[in-house]
Amino acid sequence: MAQYIITGSYTAAAMKGMIAHPSDREKATGALIAAAGGKLEAYYLTTGDTDFIMRVTASDMTKMLAALMVAGASGAVTGLKTVQCFTSAEFLEAQKAAGAISMKYTAPN
Repeated sequence: MAQYIITGSYTAAAMKGMIAHPSDREKATGALIAAAGGKLEAYYLTTGDTDFIMRVTASDMTKMLAALMVAGASGAVTGLKTVQCFTSAEFLEAQKAAGAISMKYTAPN
């Protein structure tokens, strides 16, 4: 299964709603990710450029994109960004694969 890092920010309307009616956003987000067939591995509120960061495991990125569309369409979040992340073991395998295929590439001169 692939792992993804997703970041984003809450809109002003969402923050007003959270102040008026506090809720567990990790639980709500986990339910959305699960509905798309993924698993929320970690969820953090952050300071800086974004309000949250999460690590998600999923086998179907199309369904994960659908979940992100639902979140974005809700008007509660903005600036969603998704990047795939790799474990050190996966990166080691990529290095080995690169060595094995490097002979097939000719750089432009």
